Amino acid sequence: MSKNNANIGFEKQIWDAACVLWGHIPAAEYRKVIVGLIFLRYISSAFEKRYQELVEEGYGFEDDRDAYIEENIFFVPEASRWSTIASAAHTPEIGTVIDNAMRAIEAENSSLKNVLPKNYASPDLDKRVLGDVVDLFTNMDMGDTEESKDLLGRTYEFCIAQFAAYEGVKGGEFYTPSSIVKTIVEILKPFDNCRVYDPCCGSGGMFVQSAKFIQAHSGNRGNISVYGQESNADTWKMAKMNMAIRGIDANFGPYHADTFFNDLHPTLKADFIMANPPFNLSNWGQDKLQDDVRWQYGMPPAGNANYAWIQHMIHHLAPNGKIGLVLANGALSTQSSGEGEIRKNIIESDLVEGIVALPTQLFYSVTIPVTLWFISKNKKQKGKTLFIDARKMGYMVDRKHRDFTPEDIQKLADTFTAFQDGTLEEVKGFCSIATIQDIQKQDYILTPGRYVGIEEQIEDDEPFEEKMTRLTSELFEMFDKSHELEDEIRRKLGAIGYGL
Repeated sequence: MSKNNANIGFEKQIWDAACVLWGHIPAAEYRKVIVGLIFLRYISSAFEKRYQELVEEGYGFEDDRDAYIEENIFFVPEASRWSTIASAAHTPEIGTVIDNAMRAIEAENSSLKNVLPKNYASPDLDKRVLGDVVDLFTNMDMGDTEESKDLLGRTYEFCIAQFAAYEGVKGGEFYTPSSIVKTIVEILKPFDNCRVYDPCCGSGGMFVQSAKFIQAHSGNRGNISVYGQESNADTWKMAKMNMAIRGIDANFGPYHADTFFNDLHPTLKADFIMANPPFNLSNWGQDKLQDDVRWQYGMPPAGNANYAWIQHMIHHLAPNGKIGLVLANGALSTQSSGEGEIRKNIIESDLVEGIVALPTQLFYSVTIPVTLWFISKNKKQKGKTLFIDARKMGYMVDRKHRDFTPEDIQKLADTFTAFQDGTLEEVKGFCSIATIQDIQKQDYILTPGRYVGIEEQIEDDEPFEEKMTRLTSELFEMFDKSHELEDEIRRKLGAIGYGL
């Protein structure tokens, strides 16, 4: 396979081919099988390339674990290397070989203990089919180190996205579209030697993009302290694998746990908090957390956890810390059950730095409109909030899904930077700056449309009579063309015996 072909739809090719497993194993096990294989192939690919480099250097460091770790490359024990797995692809023992590969990795990496899937020897999994899938991963063109590494990373993320699409709302719990994550990261701009926290981290996408941002801006992605928490056991394991793949040292606690009831990082004060909490979560346990220290701005209602998440994050914020989070639009304007009062108190404390209304259809499984909130301690522009209406941005990838272009993301980030620097020029229908007094006049409602106004229309100098004459003429031309096409269709139907 040529490198060019590998870069065009390669992730989808892997997904489609991997679907040969469908129907051969229980649906609940499918995700674990595929994600586990991607994990093994990814770490082996990076390891093998580094191994060859060390052999060529000739200093005998090819079996030295530190020679890999210093390059953020996962050290892979011999039993877990893809060459070992590939050579057993079409033997009855392939399932046992893969399970043993997982066990060998866990034995040498305490952070992954009881995390990796070990269900490949199951009698439910057809070993002939499993061997075919192993061949698929073996036959990847891995000629270019960096290209290939990015390729597998994209494939891993693409498969997570596909699980979100196939599993509906449940999938959406662990996958936030990368364009939304990138937008949050580009606006917050996490720096080297910072603490990044996500209290509902899913598969860890926020951390991956943060590390990429730091590395892209001449920092060391290893110099980022990552803290996360996740309540779903399988998703927590996936996050642990995702961090290992990327060479990111992360503290996700010793087990999965509910953030509200069992805060695994109680003393953490983070520089950056990025999150996509479950929208409008009900029955989150308010009755058992009445006197919690986190509810500084008011008691969140029992029927909706949105303002519990916000206050949990503010509680964990460092003195100059920043938050970027995704919330359902209802949180912008709700007045029910004390939520309006909590929002007022947060606004009056000068914590809301920016609000971005997002277009619909960005998520795989959530159709309700959502907004990005940016909350900051020690804001640059005291007493001011930036409002952006981005609902018209992006493009349709297909009939169901919208995405941002890199230019869209850059435009949003640049708008925030200009606001923070005091150089932003407001654009009707797109961005506006409001004071706390302005927001007070709007009853502390944060819907961007209330502040940005309506987009200015381009002046049309064509006189009305001329425009109507032109448009009418064009319309009649279309009618004539329509009649011609209708006659042509009738003739062709008649020619095959279906005349009307």
